[in-house]
Amino acid sequence: LVQTRHGIGTFVLEKQRNSGGLGIDAESIVTVRDVLAILELRISMETETAGLAATRRSDEQVAELAQALADMRQAMEQGRASVEADRRFHLVIAKATGNRYFVDILGQLGQAIIPRARVNTANLAQDRPADYLERVHREHEDIFRAIQRQDPEAARAAMRTHLSNSRERLLQAQQRFENAA
Repeated sequence: LVQTRHGIGTFVLEKQRNSGGLGIDAESIVTVRDVLAILELRISMETETAGLAATRRSDEQVAELAQALADMRQAMEQGRASVEADRRFHLVIAKATGNRYFVDILGQLGQAIIPRARVNTANLAQDRPADYLERVHREHEDIFRAIQRQDPEAARAAMRTHLSNSRERLLQAQQRFENAA
């Protein structure tokens, strides 16, 4: 197999072993459009994941979610990246469903599930990084509280709001970029 990259050339791809993957290569998620496409996938999948997690989660998983939130807060306050804690938060929710396929899909995507791991979302949204991260953190807290109190509808709504907000910020940024070009 070969891959053609416009303006760069054509490259022979390594033979892919049959790993049972879904054909989603996290390294191919490089443009804002790619991140938007992943967000669309995540909105449909993680909305239900949050609802299932709210009904199936264990006390240990609630503690893991709380720790991930605390790690995100600490990273924000220290001016460090919180991408890893954010990724862990979403993976714990997937694990709390008891359905390994949710974990497999999110695990395969790795840090690509966090838009700011791929693009400078605060800058694209024309927002101060601290304000942007604070808003994202509040969205995570809403998800956490709904799962903690075992409210599946609130968990679904909070997750949909969180991921839809991310998508909307990126869409607006993409539109500004395209209009400027």
